Amino acid sequence: MASFVQFWRHQLHIDKYAILCPICFMVRTNAYDRLRRLELLAVQLKQDAHCTVKDLALHHGVSARTIARDLSLMREQGMQIDADRGRGGGVRLDRNWGVGRMNLAYSEAVDLLISIAVAEQMKSPMFLATLGSVRRQLAASFSPEKRKKVNRLKARILIGITASTYVQASASAPPKRVVQTLHQAFVDQEVLEIRYRREDGQISERQIAPHYLLLKYPVWYVVAFDGLKKGPRTFRCDRILSAVKTGTHFNLLPKTEFRPSLANDDLSM
Repeated sequence: MASFVQFWRHQLHIDKYAILCPICFMVRTNAYDRLRRLELLAVQLKQDAHCTVKDLALHHGVSARTIARDLSLMREQGMQIDADRGRGGGVRLDRNWGVGRMNLAYSEAVDLLISIAVAEQMKSPMFLATLGSVRRQLAASFSPEKRKKVNRLKARILIGITASTYVQASASAPPKRVVQTLHQAFVDQEVLEIRYRREDGQISERQIAPHYLLLKYPVWYVVAFDGLKKGPRTFRCDRILSAVKTGTHFNLLPKTEFRPSLANDDLSM
């Protein structure tokens, strides 16, 4: 696996003068994309799930021929990839083959670090023995400026009491697209346009600035400034039907500005 990664790192090297050439820049970008795709393919094929070349092509947004070339290169680098014969046959990486050291993108590392911080704040007695070590190693991988940014994000995630049985009974998983858009707007401090369903079933359209996130396990809330009501409001994430980023940046307000919206114990808005 080390030689496999070293080979592609070598492919990513571009002479300092070549950066002036747009074509060379495209080659560099394509090589990076392929390196990242090869790493993800190795992880996917290591899992037990049945994977076909067609499925992998759809997942990565490339052609089946591109995936076939990727698999061929991975075999040349010594990775034991098995394939079932016949139409629609699956491919997999031998279970005895390790995928080596993980390479996380910056956004993935940030999400993992914040997830660890949330777990630690919840003070769960299980599985916390090594989290501190993992957190320190992740934090050490960031530059001082990025560490400050991550710490600011962590400070914007609040942990409350466990949600009531009544709230938990009505909770559901938010739509994936909503979660992704909310996540990005929260990180970038960007105003969102949302469609929101209240507890009584009434649907309204709002513009909100997601200043903080609140976990009342297992229910997540957005603590936001509501443009419609011209004040702080708290929204249950699973009641947000759609979310679109507006491109408008907002400045973070202190937590004290949102105390009135956090007064309700169950936050069942």
